Order: sequence, then C-alpha cells, then structure tokens
Amino acid sequence: MSEKEAGSDAGPRETAPMSAYSSPARSLGDTGITPLSPSHIVNDSDANVSEEQSFLVVVAIDFGTTSSGYAYSFTKEPECIHVMRRWEGGDPGVSNQKTPTTILLTPERKFHSFGYAARDFYHDLDPNEAKQWLYLEKFKMKLHTTGNLTMETDLTAANGKKIKALEIFAYALQYFKEQALKELSDQAGSEFENSDVRWVITVPAIWKQPAKQFMRQAAYQAGMATPENPEQLIIALEPEAASIYCRKLRLHQMIDLSSKAAVNGYTSSDTVGAGFAQGDRYVVVDSGGGTVDLTVHQIRLPEGHLKELYKSTGGPYGSLGVDYEFEKLLCKIFGEDFIEQFKIKRPAAWVDLMIAFESRKRAAAPDRTNPLNINLPFSFIDYYKKFRGHSVEHALRKSNVDFVKWSSQGMLRMSPDAMNALFKPTIDNIIDHLRDLFEKPEVTDVKFLFLVGGFAEAPLLQQAVQAAFGNKCRIIIPQDVGLTILKGAVLFGLDPAVIKVRRSPLTYGVGVLNRYVEGKHPPDKLLVKDGTRWCTDVFDKFISADQSVALGETVKRSYTPAKPSQMLIVINIYSAEQDNVNFITDPGVKKCGTLRLDLTGTNDTPLPTRREIQTYMQFGDTEIKAMAIDIPTSKSVKAGIDFLNY
Repeated sequence: MSEKEAGSDAGPRETAPMSAYSSPARSLGDTGITPLSPSHIVNDSDANVSEEQSFLVVVAIDFGTTSSGYAYSFTKEPECIHVMRRWEGGDPGVSNQKTPTTILLTPERKFHSFGYAARDFYHDLDPNEAKQWLYLEKFKMKLHTTGNLTMETDLTAANGKKIKALEIFAYALQYFKEQALKELSDQAGSEFENSDVRWVITVPAIWKQPAKQFMRQAAYQAGMATPENPEQLIIALEPEAASIYCRKLRLHQMIDLSSKAAVNGYTSSDTVGAGFAQGDRYVVVDSGGGTVDLTVHQIRLPEGHLKELYKSTGGPYGSLGVDYEFEKLLCKIFGEDFIEQFKIKRPAAWVDLMIAFESRKRAAAPDRTNPLNINLPFSFIDYYKKFRGHSVEHALRKSNVDFVKWSSQGMLRMSPDAMNALFKPTIDNIIDHLRDLFEKPEVTDVKFLFLVGGFAEAPLLQQAVQAAFGNKCRIIIPQDVGLTILKGAVLFGLDPAVIKVRRSPLTYGVGVLNRYVEGKHPPDKLLVKDGTRWCTDVFDKFISADQSVALGETVKRSYTPAKPSQMLIVINIYSAEQDNVNFITDPGVKKCGTLRLDLTGTNDTPLPTRREIQTYMQFGDTEIKAMAIDIPTSKSVKAGIDFLNY
C-alpha cells in the first residue's frame, strides 16, 4: 500500500510489534491501565509473577449448547485437573459428567434450577402450570445466530415467553460459580472466596467479538469478575483449549481411528505417537451441540507453544442439526401445524420426546442393523388424536416415510438407514468444510486430526472423517472426548500465553481523512476544509483478515481531540471479511464497534493546545484489547473497544 499522509484524526501509519513490557504504559510504571481483558504477556522474566500468583485456583466453565460443566486445578498442583462432581439424575445411555444446558425460571422470572434438576422439575409440573414457567434449552446458539447482538437481545422460553438473553446467561454462570465455590470450599474445608479464583469461560472460536463481549458482560453480572478487574476472567476459545489438551495426550489416552484400537508399541508415557516432532501441524475439529470449529496449529518444542496457521473456520453444524432433521421428519409424518401446536401446548412432553430421541441418537452406528425405537409420550398420542381425529398409527401408515413404522408397544420404530439419514446433512457440512480447509495452501503437511467435542462421540461422524481424510493424516480421538475442552480450558487458564501466534478472523480499521491526490482518489470523496483538499472515508487498516499476529503485539495509532477541552473521543471501528479494503464505504465493510478514549482525569495540568492520545490495540489474544496514553501528560487514558453498545 502506498504511504498515505496522516489525516486530521489519525496519526502516522505504523505498526509496532511490541510486547506489553516495552509499551510506554509499563515503562512509565503505571499499572492503572486496564485493557478490555488482561494482557497475558508472561515473559520468562519474573515481572508478571506477582500478578499471576494471586489466584489459588483456576476454574474453567465449558458452557456448551447441549451440555455444560466445570473443572478446576489448584495453581500449586497444575498437573492435577479435577472434573466437577457427578450430577444427580443422568439420562439412560448418556454419561453424566456434564449436565444439560437447561434452565428453569419461576413464573415470576426468578432463577429456579439448572440442568437435570430443571428438566425433571419442569417435567413433573402439571401441564397447565408448566405453561407459566420459563424453561430454556440450547439457548447458546442464539449468540452465534443473532447478527446484531446487543445487551437487549431476547431469548424465547418453551412456553413462547421472551426474556433477556443477558439475564439467562448471567443466571447460568452464577449457578456454576456457586456450585464450583461450594465444591472448592467442601474440598478445602474452609470458605473459598470468589477472589481466590481465576475463571475461564469457553466460547466457539468462530464467534464474533460481540458474542465474546456478551459472555464477559454476563460473567460480570454473575459476579465472577468486574470491569475494574477484568483479568480475573479469561475467555478461552473451545478448539484452542482442546488443542492445548491434545498436545499433552499420552498414548493410552487416545484412540487412533486408523488402527481402531488404542495405539500400541510405545510406552504409555510418550505423548501422541511419541509423535509430536518440532514444527508438526495438526487440525482440531471441535464438533459440539451447536457449532463445529476448526483450528490449525503448529507446535514449537520443547515448551509446546502453539501457533495458529489459518484463521478459525466452522459453522452451525453441531449435533443440533440432527435434532432438527428429526423434527422435520415428525412434521412430515404428523404435519407441521400439529408439531408447532404440540410444542406450545405440551412443552414438557416435547422435551421428553427429544430426550428419548437423544438416547437413540447415541445408539446410531454405521454397522447397525436392528431398528431404533423411540418412545412417544402418551400425551403426544393423545393430543394427536384430539387434534386430527385419527390415530398416530394411522398417520404413520398413510405418510410415505417407509423407514419409520409404528410398533405395538407405542413406539416409533426407525430403521438404521432412517436414523443415518438424519445425520447426513450435518456430517456432509462438516466434511465439506474440512475439505475446503485442507485445500488452503497454509494447511499442508498436517500430521494429525483430533476429533473432539460431544458430537465426536458419534460413530457415524468418526467413520465419515476417517473415510474422507484417513489417507491425509492420522485421525485421533481422545479417550474422554467430551471433557477435552473442559480440561484444556483449565490448562489455558493456568498459562494463557501458551498460544503465541493467532490469525485475525477479520480485517479491522477506522475511517480517516487523507490528503486528496488528483487521479488517485475518487472525486466524490473530495472535501475542502480551510483551503486544504482532503479525501474522506479512507480505510486505515489496523490488521488484515488471516494476518498472523503475535500475543502482545500492538497496533499503534495517535488521535487528537478536535478541541483541547474534549473529554471523550469516540472512533468508529469497521470490519470486513476481505483483505483489500480502501474505503469504509466499500462493499462488505461494516461498522462493528467503537473505540472510546476517556480523557477525564488527564486534565489537571494546564492543557496543551494540541493533545496527542497514543492508542495501542492488541489483536493477538482471544479478545481485542486497547490501551492509551495522553502523550503531553504521560498519563494513562481509559480506553476500551465496545462491540455491543455502539
């Protein structure tokens, strides 16, 4: 890009790779800078030790679409990861180390229960009473699918009533906070305080910045951390957490799909296939309930530091897709009008039916020959008769769905082919996405593919991945695949600096004025001010999509208030998926947030006529952060980037 002259509100274009230590903020000895969340630059020096040691324990919460859980590790014995106590009330055929992500509020909208307890209580309510209660499940996907997420975004409960998403997420996190503190106190034999804990919350890597900030806000509301002490909470990316765990796997802790057995021939103390050599590349496929996230990492030995080779990709291809196909099948057999009504009129029975489907879904396998029976709740059969005037059995006979029959015990009998067909669209999406990824030039010479997340337990998915990519790399499944992210998130909380290089998912920048160059700039962008010719709307790029960015590397810009007395500078931030952006008005460029510089508190000395606020932005962490200095007074300026309320 040609050198541009600095405009009226942007300083010289320069990108300084700097660690947080050489930034003026540190050298001035001013610790008053709180970036949006911590700067995790842990150098080998001891400079950061005091701050790091202040937490006795790291607790990670894997807040999943379908199931959730927490795990923890005391900072004194980091190798020992404890997964939360077992939950009461598990389902048949489902291991209950994690609990369903379901929440129940009373008719007065107060928190009542979470997980199995919420589900069972809701289920036992009288149908007319149940309509007053607010029951929510699988609500995490809303943060991914909402294009313009704000603090005001609503969720819809099973009874059709709306409630603020922020409230639900805060209730859920508060529940986990209380459970974890209680378990820690019981174990330690003394009261554990929130201040003793560093919290880690996992989110999909493909989530946009607003959704990450939303999670952070919900955690603040749940009392896990505060805007004044953001370092107490770390947002971890799910596939990154899985990756951190996978690189430490011992041989007896994984299944190699190519040999179908636990890998032999090595001592069990070796890590993957004794296999990680310097610079090895591997892909982590994190397939959960809502999303599938793909991450490509390269390992640097001996420390085991990780470098991201290609920006995170993925999409809404989680196991929920299979549930959705089942629902479509029911609509085909019984009619969409009936299913919609049934969900509203008998919400608890609908939940029951989906639980029955879930346990059969887990029994699906490529080599299965005998049919799968799904229990239809009595109220389904009863309500259908009232609604249609004929029996469920009749509906099945006259629907042209050959794979699904009625069994005399009151069950839907599905042939294995019918069940496999429900998986197909979701699995095809995952395989297509992986194919695209493997075609990228950055993704060559991949040695391992780790399949993790709850959906990775599905033999149909395992077989599809092995068939499509088994000739390219070794396909490995950790033994405790559903807990991989949870355990990795604890490791990340203990050492957030383990991932040294990431890729920016988007191009970010701001709009500036540049000197107008005849012939280079479009005439409609010309602005004449005090006799000077300016070009408006120029996109000043901070970072490009898929650009490598090291942890702690900063992008530096200077901004000048329009008049010396101005107390707040608000600068719009724009983003784009493409790399080559010239103007903020280009197609595909969207306003995505604001950079706010709060200059109150810097004006106790006589103000200079021209002020310069130097701003440092970090794009190498799991969240984007900013800090700033008032150059004339060398004071820190409160800086923040807001992706939610702009």
